[in-house]
Amino acid sequence: MSMKEAYQKKLQAQLDEWSAEIDKLKAKADHAEGDAQLEYYKEIEELRSMQETATKKLTELKDAGDDAWEDLKAGIDSAWDSLSNAMKSAGSRFK
Repeated sequence: MSMKEAYQKKLQAQLDEWSAEIDKLKAKADHAEGDAQLEYYKEIEELRSMQETATKKLTELKDAGDDAWEDLKAGIDSAWDSLSNAMKSAGSRFK
């Protein structure tokens, strides 16, 4: 397996994990009331948007040639870090 393929698999696994976590957060939000519920839904919407951006970056990576993927790595890592931090933050607020 090439470095690119291993990197793609790692990113896809993380996206899948985050998707499941967002679904759990949505379930918690569904049971919240009033302003808290609106705030949770807004945050979930932001997470989904960030997840969509990360998914697009992964698609760019998959479409990139073996020589060009390293150039995309910095942008992808940045998107992943942002989403990771947002997931951690949301997880702590939803408790």
